Amino acid sequence: MKELNDISKQTSRFRASLTVKMFTIGFLILILLIPLFFIQNLIQERAYRKESTINEINKKWGSNLILSGPIVKIPYIDYIETIKIDDNTQKTFHEKVAKTQYAYFLPEKLNIDTKADAIKKGYSIYETSVYNAQINANGLFTLPLFSKDIPKENILWDQAIIMIQTTNLKGIKNEVTLKLGDSTLKFMPRFMEQQNNNVSTTFQTLESDLLTASLFDQHDAIPFSFTMSVKGSKGIHFIPIGKETIVDMKSNWKAPSFNGNFLPEEDSTSNIDENGFKAHWNIFHTNRQFEQQFFGHLPDLSEFSFGVELIVPLDEYQKSERSTKYGLMIISLTFLVFFIIQAVSKINIHPFQYLMIGLALTMFYTLLISISEHESFLKGYLIAGIAVVTLISLYTKSVLKMWKFSLLVFCSLSSLYTFVFVIIQLENYALLVGSIGLFIILSLVMYFSRKIDWSNN
Repeated sequence: MKELNDISKQTSRFRASLTVKMFTIGFLILILLIPLFFIQNLIQERAYRKESTINEINKKWGSNLILSGPIVKIPYIDYIETIKIDDNTQKTFHEKVAKTQYAYFLPEKLNIDTKADAIKKGYSIYETSVYNAQINANGLFTLPLFSKDIPKENILWDQAIIMIQTTNLKGIKNEVTLKLGDSTLKFMPRFMEQQNNNVSTTFQTLESDLLTASLFDQHDAIPFSFTMSVKGSKGIHFIPIGKETIVDMKSNWKAPSFNGNFLPEEDSTSNIDENGFKAHWNIFHTNRQFEQQFFGHLPDLSEFSFGVELIVPLDEYQKSERSTKYGLMIISLTFLVFFIIQAVSKINIHPFQYLMIGLALTMFYTLLISISEHESFLKGYLIAGIAVVTLISLYTKSVLKMWKFSLLVFCSLSSLYTFVFVIIQLENYALLVGSIGLFIILSLVMYFSRKIDWSNN
């Protein structure tokens, strides 16, 4: 009988041990990582669905725009020497075969003035940014200079045309015409010729009417101009094909992201306010890595493009995903608060009660994502936070039987959720504020845990 009493006392002492409780709480935290993992997958799945819906909207409205042009395209005859075998004598002989090649000449100067009116386009519960852009371009072409290896009689001046390349042919909303000197040229799409001449399939090509054969004989420099109205989405980019390329862009969008191979002039990046932005680029041929003329085929120059993307700042899914990354911290610190209360007050809290509190904390994220899909992230965060903090505070009162502990839990959780919300909103100072906040939390934990007697545990 005495042995049984000793075993019972040892078992009770083991259950009351703070060390055992700490390991139990740690195990529960690891268990709660499972629902957190599934919640993160849910957010990613919803974000993917939103991205698919936005891509569908953009596809119907008009895609991302990259514009390259105008470019003079002149065919010429090139004789290629081939080796053939006579079927009768089996002797080899050389034969020259005439083949039509193309030369491409880029403009001397290119000035582009763009105004993009951005609007929000929605479908169901999702929104994206699209725009209507007005592009006005002008510049100069100089006399095309062929290689000395190409005889003048092989140049087909009467078949020369002007071409413009774009990634958003569908979005063009006007009949594109180009004023070249005294001539007015109309453009038509040319898909087959683009593929046959090895031009990048990234672009769709517009080709003009035939140029007047004597056009370049009459002028050393020929001015040109054209206007293009485009419906597009995501971004507007240009390729600096001019020997000097000047681009001015204006938009009512408040969150531009300047990207590509060239950034705008430093003074233009400061022209961003609540009314939109203005940007200015001035690029010379010495700033890029291609020449002003190409023979044989025109390479894909999209890697040299520059421009702006009309980004949507952190949406509700990005913010929700970022908040779940702090889920482990929220659960751990909340359990730590309860552990300190338990250690100081000598009130026993069952592991099942810890588990219920942890599940309530994970429910915050499902509430957040479901509400913020229909309302703003701020409103979703407030509703989810108030609901979870109130639930856990009332549950604490029923478990610990004291309002002062319930009030402590309410204040602790409110402070934690406020701290996480501030970090999510910050971008440049998130690490700084997070580090300071965690240091303050650690200091508070060390202060309140200083009276815990660990000697018998």
